[in-house]
Amino acid sequence: MRIDLPGGAYELREPVTWPVPDGPAASRVVYAAAHVVADPLGDNTPGSPAAVDWDATLRFRRHLWSHGLRVADAMDTAQRNMGLDWAATKELIRRSAEEARAFGDPAELVACGAGTDHAPGADDLKAITAAYAEQIETVQAAGAGVIVMASRQLARAAAGPEDYHQVYGELLGLAERPVILHWLGEMFDPQLAGYWGSRDVAEATRAFLELIHAHPDKVDGVKVSLLDEEHEVGLRAALPEGVRLYTGDDFNYPSLIKSGSHALLGIFDAIAPAAAAALRALDAAEAATGEERERLLARYDEILEPTVPLSRKIFETPTYHYKTGIVFLAWLNGHQDAFAMVNGAQSARSLTHLSEVFRLADRAGLLAYPELAVRRMTALLAVNGR
Repeated sequence: MRIDLPGGAYELREPVTWPVPDGPAASRVVYAAAHVVADPLGDNTPGSPAAVDWDATLRFRRHLWSHGLRVADAMDTAQRNMGLDWAATKELIRRSAEEARAFGDPAELVACGAGTDHAPGADDLKAITAAYAEQIETVQAAGAGVIVMASRQLARAAAGPEDYHQVYGELLGLAERPVILHWLGEMFDPQLAGYWGSRDVAEATRAFLELIHAHPDKVDGVKVSLLDEEHEVGLRAALPEGVRLYTGDDFNYPSLIKSGSHALLGIFDAIAPAAAAALRALDAAEAATGEERERLLARYDEILEPTVPLSRKIFETPTYHYKTGIVFLAWLNGHQDAFAMVNGAQSARSLTHLSEVFRLADRAGLLAYPELAVRRMTALLAVNGR
């Protein structure tokens, strides 16, 4: 099957049928950070309250659970701080946790972001702590796990590491079960520059580790999105025993997961079938020895290697627009009826960018229904005068 794309005609490969696993991976704890599906008939113009297609949004979470992945919800992939307002976020948390009950314990299957975005005027530590506490209570009341997200308000108000320790120390005291701490780099959100009290990553890391070592029983793990493989490996080794490192590195995830990181990744929203297959190969490899182990590790690499160029394209600078590519692939694969996003974010990437995402997704075996994908891509090209 062929399609005329900007840059020339492209011949699609034969579609790949990925096996559906019978449960979650055994060797790693893996979350896919999930997007929300916009109501294509709703007013999702920039600055408007989010209008969400709840049926499609929950259907996509069932898709992720069916591949043995946990869901990280109400995070940056769901356009927190970029169009998903607090009213829609609260509804998402409630609905996602309730939907998870059909698959198991929502506290195990879904973890939701708690931040301070509903209180943009919070400008001191007391107000910021109260804003965080409200969102943590919302997540816990729904029965989901808690991910303590980085706060733009705290980044502005904190004078140094001690202020972060004060706020987070109080928040960890509110946690009913261990939480995930999220360190989101400024490439994902420029307003988070200098988080943990320093623009020097080594200094910030020391402050971060001091907090974790002071509360190891309250921290399930840390989700690090700095796109720095060497830093992540060093941080992973420095964590207290029992505290997981959830890689958020959408550039280097295959090697980091293979070497011992767990995962909480936006790209797993788009590559769930391949990710699940690779994780099964890794499970089998870690139970094997000798040549069989090497064969299975090679299979893991074979599956994930072609997904890396796709991920690096989706997450290219400006990285925070990666959600557009994630939603684009969900549309191509029939998970939603329209290429529409809250806050009008479908316009955040160019046609040439999306065309390359199409090519790379096909090369990775991630266009499940080529005829549908070609039909939708052709329609998008036509609308844009191609």
